Amino acid sequence: MLTAMTGDKLRFRFAKTGALRLLGHQDLVRSVERMLRRAAVPFRQTQGFHPGPRLVFALSLPLGADALNDVVELELTSPHAADDVLARLNRQTPEGLHFREARVVPLKSTAMVRRAVYRIAFPVEMTPSVEASAAELLAGERVWVDRLHPTPRRTNIRPYLRGLAVTPGEVLIDLWVTPCGTARGDELTRLLGLTEVVAGGSVLTRVGLEIHDELTSPPGDAPPDGRPETAPLEHVPAALARDAAHDASPPPAATWGLSPNGPEVE
Repeated sequence: MLTAMTGDKLRFRFAKTGALRLLGHQDLVRSVERMLRRAAVPFRQTQGFHPGPRLVFALSLPLGADALNDVVELELTSPHAADDVLARLNRQTPEGLHFREARVVPLKSTAMVRRAVYRIAFPVEMTPSVEASAAELLAGERVWVDRLHPTPRRTNIRPYLRGLAVTPGEVLIDLWVTPCGTARGDELTRLLGLTEVVAGGSVLTRVGLEIHDELTSPPGDAPPDGRPETAPLEHVPAALARDAAHDASPPPAATWGLSPNGPEVE
């Protein structure tokens, strides 16, 4: 949807599909910065030694997943028409990336994600087993997953599971997103018994993000408050324990420019 409104902060909805699903988040940020420069969009920059565009993605996308309706916000140096900036950007996008719409938002607003909805396809003959797994997850008081970061622990993700809608050959995974946490699409894929389906080439697709100031869920339907319930891991595989310990170890001390007599500056 195009709009003729002008403003100095724009919120875009975009799709990232195909081969670009293998593009990591930081690479996506750098790619969009190059598009902005080629499109001559007058963006506001961050401060510091490595200034870049004031560009904020509402929620980073898991590597290997498609997105159909994700959100990114951009601050401009002066008011511009949303449809003009949208058209300029789309003339510079590679195949697989498309900015679907743009609208002006207040400069002090921030796109805070409330819900994320994922879709994954599977062979139709698996529908009964996926339906049974989904019903079991929704009926349970707790759904435990093992996580290693920031520390190894079990986490109850049931409060973040808003819904599972299974149709022949497809499931929609509806998740709450809160400042204290969320569930991940790959975790639900595993719990639904679809790991081999993904390994065989089925793609996890994020079909929508709900933003707090763009609510579409019914009144009274609200995400959980507070931190998730956790418990110690009963057993951590040795290889995973080493990875966790390595991640938690302090970074090596800097030695460049040091000498027995103190720092050396050339």
